[in-house]
Amino acid sequence: MQFRKAFAEPGRRSVFDAPANHGIESGPHPADQHVGRQIAAVRVQSDVSQAQLARSIGISFQQLQKYENARNRVSASMLYEIASSLGVPVGRFFEGLPGNEIDRDPPPLPVDERINFIASTEGRRLIERLVHLHPRVRGRVSSLIAALGEELAVIDPKQESARSSEPMPVECRLA
Repeated sequence: MQFRKAFAEPGRRSVFDAPANHGIESGPHPADQHVGRQIAAVRVQSDVSQAQLARSIGISFQQLQKYENARNRVSASMLYEIASSLGVPVGRFFEGLPGNEIDRDPPPLPVDERINFIASTEGRRLIERLVHLHPRVRGRVSSLIAALGEELAVIDPKQESARSSEPMPVECRLA
């Protein structure tokens, strides 16, 4: 009885109490977002679709999307299964996470904005639709996008200087 009273006292906080968020809706934890982006990046780099990876680890592709978008947290056992299926160590998903730096290894390659776009819902949708196009049509779409980018660069010269260091895709040069 004494034990219950100790925890029932107003103003007394237990180590098991969750921190109050005072009505503020909190989003996914940054570590969950980072791990989700890393799962998507490794999957894309391994040329594995969401459906293929989900099937290999025994979940739906929708659940995998939730992991990648950090709407659901990935359990340790599921992260182990994902790493095993993709052929990478579990630690790969934590590379680049602030506070997780290791001095003895070279720093991981930064996840640039292209990988983040590919891992986004919009990027996946665009790629899925592009893949279904005939290769010749896909080349023309790529040329159209390059031409639009050049037109926008005339309007905004800062954009062109940022893009000029990137090589132009072969499809664009052939069009």
